[in-house]
Amino acid sequence: MTATAATDDRHPGVEVVCLGESMVTFLPARPGRLADVPSFDRTIGGAESNVACALAAAGHRVRWISRVGADGFGDHLTEAIAAYGVDTSGVRRDQDRPTGIYFRTATDRADAAHEVAYYRAGSAASAMAPGNPPRDDLWAGRVLHLSGITPALSDGCLALTRELTTRAPGRPLVSFDVNHRPGLWRRASDARVLLELARGADLVLVGEDEAAEAWDVHGADAIRAALPEPATVVVKRGAAGATAYTRTQESTGDRRTAAGDTVTSVPAPRVDVVAPVGAGDAFAAGFLSATLRGLPTAARLRHGHLMAAAALTVPGDLGAPPSRAAADRLAALDDADWGTLRLGPGWTAATETEVGSP
Repeated sequence: MTATAATDDRHPGVEVVCLGESMVTFLPARPGRLADVPSFDRTIGGAESNVACALAAAGHRVRWISRVGADGFGDHLTEAIAAYGVDTSGVRRDQDRPTGIYFRTATDRADAAHEVAYYRAGSAASAMAPGNPPRDDLWAGRVLHLSGITPALSDGCLALTRELTTRAPGRPLVSFDVNHRPGLWRRASDARVLLELARGADLVLVGEDEAAEAWDVHGADAIRAALPEPATVVVKRGAAGATAYTRTQESTGDRRTAAGDTVTSVPAPRVDVVAPVGAGDAFAAGFLSATLRGLPTAARLRHGHLMAAAALTVPGDLGAPPSRAAADRLAALDDADWGTLRLGPGWTAATETEVGSP
């Protein structure tokens, strides 16, 4: 989204529409194998609803669209997400299919000991398909945010995501977070469809590690080469930071032609990690927030890192973001001060003098 597009008021009621399944999540009361954990705490989880909640908490007008069961878990999800200020009027209740749930261990996804037990087959959200939900609802905002989790849920969800990532006149800016989850695909080779879907988006967020695993594409430059169509590709490199490839436009009369990329890299601040879950969704929210505000690319990346740090320093998927003023202040630090930034638990509520102390 260019600075000009960021001021577009064709959709004054909604800035971002997020589409995807959210589930009731059960977090272990202590570390260990699922077989050994005696109790779990209930929370919510879902890539797209995580983005919606983080954006709403940061002051944006956001709508989450999905399907949930006509059950208590569906009640809990919609109420919890609405409590963040998200518009849930586009959520449909399914009388015949349940709300998805899942259990996970406390370890990082990359840890060999990490376990996830999904109970989402045949869930209400898996019944989404072209026309359900209506395209007009999905196109109601300035940005439509999708992820690679939705197409893995069912053939109907794959067809819907294909439709939404097909370029068409009048569609909003389409943001696509690859979010590769190997356990959701029947065969490892099936995940290559994510490359096809990402190529239809305008903004793509992808981790170096997931591009290597899903597509056998290695390194940020190679990822951009594999995704030539999107105007912006953001490659996340974990603790090393993130790199954005933004297509440079040049004008020739009434025509605009691609003239290569502007490449911007921003290191991540040091973070005292409490739990590594939810950071990617938070990064997407921070980047989108800054994009909606028309900020420069480096600031968009820094806001992504700051929102990710808010998630990394709490036990669950969602952390309270810093105030917009505090985030803007930190994002405006010079390179030397940004390089000394260290963020730990409670940093978003810290005073101006406490935030950023090395």
